[in-house]
Amino acid sequence: MRNKTSVTEFVILGFSNHPDVNITLFVAFLCVYIITVLGNILIIVVINVDRALHSPMYFFLQNLSFLEICYTSVTLPKMLANLLSEDKTISFVGCAVQMYFFLFFGGTECFLLASMAYDRYSAICNPLRYTSIMNKRVCLQLSGGSWICGTLVALEHTVFVFTLPFCGSNVINHFFCEIQPLLKLVCKDTYWNEIQIIVGAAIILMLPLMLILVSYICIISTVLKIRSTEGRHRAFSTCSSHLIVVTLFYGMALIMYVRPKSSFSPDVNKLLSLFYSVVTPVLNPIIYSLRNKEVKDALKKTGMKLFS
Repeated sequence: MRNKTSVTEFVILGFSNHPDVNITLFVAFLCVYIITVLGNILIIVVINVDRALHSPMYFFLQNLSFLEICYTSVTLPKMLANLLSEDKTISFVGCAVQMYFFLFFGGTECFLLASMAYDRYSAICNPLRYTSIMNKRVCLQLSGGSWICGTLVALEHTVFVFTLPFCGSNVINHFFCEIQPLLKLVCKDTYWNEIQIIVGAAIILMLPLMLILVSYICIISTVLKIRSTEGRHRAFSTCSSHLIVVTLFYGMALIMYVRPKSSFSPDVNKLLSLFYSVVTPVLNPIIYSLRNKEVKDALKKTGMKLFS
């Protein structure tokens, strides 16, 4: 990669245009990071401790919680360091590694959310065959497949971007190594590269999203046939947390990646990136703990055991 570029390091501009609020931003983002890590660790521990949660649904939730910890750890520690340091550089290879892991965890989440939708479809549409459909082997295959797909997505996009010629400015107007700001530093016309990235992102996002939509169409059709109001409410309640997370994740991802790079100003791009890379991961454990009765009961039992 170095033979194709004269740039050996990048400068991550971050929030340098607002130096007066650096300390405030540092404290705010540090609190968000701590809450994200502790909240997701708590969910992982509770699911492991409580035998009532040893089911496919919570197996995937464990994967999601671990994924969110990794996802935020790719960008937030470096961003926190940059807020307090005058040296905001990152090496060429370091930038490529950061982009790779960000895309890796983001891509894995796309496919993991689709696996979770399939689990809900099996539980509601095929309740009598659920345990045989979603056995341990299938769960491991779906989870492993999600991580493998994330690896391939990240590798393809990272190699594609970092084999382009960077020979001009090395200042990234963002708070981490994102695709769109990096394309602005390429010293050739990137129109077709941008189109290829948009098409690739659309395919990667839309395939799992279509699976999720088909699953929920079948789920809604089945639930509406349930005669009792309580039965319908119970069925929908098992899906509500997942639906909220899917809406937040896919909504922001589609806005960020399936559009031309000139659609929004750099400041708006930073704000949107903050939402899907920082805010969404911290909301996931809150959503699942507040809207899921089984998780709330498990948290209470675990808390009582610890304090007693």
